[in-house]
Amino acid sequence: MRRSVLAGPVLEVAPKLLGMVLRSTTPDGTVAVRLTEVEAYDGSNDPGSHAYRGRTARTEVMFGPPGHLYVYFTYGMHFCMNVVAGADGKPSAVLLRAGEVVEGLDLARARRGHPVEQHVAFNQAAVRKGPVTKVAKPNPDRDLARGPARLCVALGIGRDGNGTDLLAKNAPIQLVDGPGYDGVPSTGPRVGLRDAADRPWRFWIPNDPTVSPYRPHVPKKRP
Repeated sequence: MRRSVLAGPVLEVAPKLLGMVLRSTTPDGTVAVRLTEVEAYDGSNDPGSHAYRGRTARTEVMFGPPGHLYVYFTYGMHFCMNVVAGADGKPSAVLLRAGEVVEGLDLARARRGHPVEQHVAFNQAAVRKGPVTKVAKPNPDRDLARGPARLCVALGIGRDGNGTDLLAKNAPIQLVDGPGYDGVPSTGPRVGLRDAADRPWRFWIPNDPTVSPYRPHVPKKRP
């Protein structure tokens, strides 16, 4: 992946990331994911973007050169990540939503919850409430990186990954060429947005089992 490609308009860059591979190396090992679902965010032109209201300490990376990783914490429990796109100084980015683990499958499985641990957690909860009537099911491999938070967990990417140059040769997190996708991607509204929810800026590989389900924004009910 060339930086010049990522420097293009975000709506052109986003579908080009489908089929590319994001590889993350930590002391535990390496996990790589083939990207199957992404969303475009167009900065000051997009009320759904974190950068819509201007530069902040949180969004600083988005205003820098393309090809860097923007990692943010959401809902007080999850990390999500974006590839910065567009010209330097214009804060557009592509949210990485889902993918297929193509390297480091055992490590990704361990990070997402070993089946034995799931059985133990379920059984402990069941004992507190009554007899065990069913057994916890392990995560299918298709679900390991199916969703932006799961993707970060499977790859072992957290706040420390923010600002990483994904195109640097020695970077611990790298965006590299993969099989690509030559077909016509499916498009639709972005997931869970309150603002600009109708823009069809979500792109995914049709019929790929690792693509996450669409969920619209649900307003919180006041007591």
